[in-house]
Amino acid sequence: MAKVSTLEELFLDEIQDLYDAEKQLTKALPKMAKASTSEELKQAFEDHLDQTKGHVERLEQVFEALGEKAKGKKCEAMAGLVKEGDEIVSGTDETAVRDAGLIAGAQKVEHYEIAGYGSARTHAQLLGHDKIASLLEKTLGEEKEADTKLNQIAQSIVNEEAASVTEVGQQPRTSTAKTRTAGSTIKH
Repeated sequence: MAKVSTLEELFLDEIQDLYDAEKQLTKALPKMAKASTSEELKQAFEDHLDQTKGHVERLEQVFEALGEKAKGKKCEAMAGLVKEGDEIVSGTDETAVRDAGLIAGAQKVEHYEIAGYGSARTHAQLLGHDKIASLLEKTLGEEKEADTKLNQIAQSIVNEEAASVTEVGQQPRTSTAKTRTAGSTIKH
């Protein structure tokens, strides 16, 4: 990789990274949906897959507006997050515990994307790329909504069910445990 010297070069690097990250997610989200035991979580992953395909298309519009070819730069961070998700699936039984782990992993992904899109949007604004900043802002909003949806699913039932699983294969029992979130309590 050539040394980055200008904000414009850094911005292009960020867009290439986000493009690869979103492409990786289009492959990972169907696996996450299939591994989910909660129908609500499965549907959330399927819905986010459709959104993610739209994120890829928006990034292609960004490349076009910049006069650049749409190409990704290997996003090592997303590769690591996807690998963690695979480990959750292979290392847990098909219970709400798996769903709680999938939610936690998916929220790590969302927070990474929120940081990436937020920085890229700000850099686009500084560089005078208002149309591009608007595209990135739209995706940023959708990533925040996905994170909120994951929190809602975790709080509504998944975490409480996961807390009640005490043995392999045991069905969740009614619990008086306080519902906990899988992810952060940061308000966006």
